[in-house]
Amino acid sequence: MNRGVVKRMLKIKKKDIVVVLSGKHKGKKGEVLRVFPGENRIVVEKINFVKKHVKSTKKEVGGIREIEAPICISKVMLICPKCNQASRPKFDKLSDGKKVRVCRRCEEMII
Repeated sequence: MNRGVVKRMLKIKKKDIVVVLSGKHKGKKGEVLRVFPGENRIVVEKINFVKKHVKSTKKEVGGIREIEAPICISKVMLICPKCNQASRPKFDKLSDGKKVRVCRRCEEMII
């Protein structure tokens, strides 16, 4: 029986600024480039570089390239743009029924 994908609101979205909580990049900040909600993984700018061997084509020269690899979403925490501190956002509903993320420290909406 195929139940389909459950749609839920993520705490971390594309273009958010996050800080890494654990691992070899602990304490580093970066912008979220891509989000993989089904796998609970994200790609953060300048974090978790891996070497990828690329075969040459007519358009590109081959070689070894460094790219950002996905990391687990549980290893990062969102940085509030208003208070500039890491916090776990909570969700509130507006009067029109729309869900928004809210910082627990400064109680401001995170857009």
